[in-house]
Amino acid sequence: MSYEDTVRKHRRLAILRHLEACTDYTSNASILTDVLDHVGVASTRSQVITELQWLKENGFITTQVNGDFVVATATLNGVEIARGRSTHPEIQRPSPRA
Repeated sequence: MSYEDTVRKHRRLAILRHLEACTDYTSNASILTDVLDHVGVASTRSQVITELQWLKENGFITTQVNGDFVVATATLNGVEIARGRSTHPEIQRPSPRA
């Protein structure tokens, strides 16, 4: 597995974990870009949008798009991944929370 593949898996998990922690399980791409920077998974807006599209295609989130503004909402499957209750081979499994 390449370094970029590892970072991609962590980016997907970090997005889902942030959505799981948000009221209504919802956030936007700009905030997610900032959040990823603060958790050590530096990402461009383009990378975040790409991962949001992947997560949507795989049923882990839904999105609302208004021009360049993208809002993501975690689905039940996305929340279960974020909590470590289920897994996907293309998303990093979360470490146990203290």
